[in-house]
Amino acid sequence: MSELSIKIRIADRDYPMRVEPQDEERLRMAGRLLGERIKEFREQYGIQDKQDLLAMIALSTMADRLKVSKEKDGTDTVLTERLARLDELLSGVVLV
Repeated sequence: MSELSIKIRIADRDYPMRVEPQDEERLRMAGRLLGERIKEFREQYGIQDKQDLLAMIALSTMADRLKVSKEKDGTDTVLTERLARLDELLSGVVLV
């Protein structure tokens, strides 16, 4: 499959990228969401420096990702335990 040449605008700068067609919309959406976060952080914290804004957004995004990952691990553990218990129960069932 051929790659597309696109530009994503982040903090008033264009970044050229070559992407697979199936990744284009996801990357464009990420660029829009990043623009919204920049505006949000600028208004909420009064930060004007673009590098500072991007650093704060990167930190916040990574913290959110770690939180989601930890929650997912907890959910996986609970599901694994429940499946093991269900397996035990089903092992004791005798079909007639």
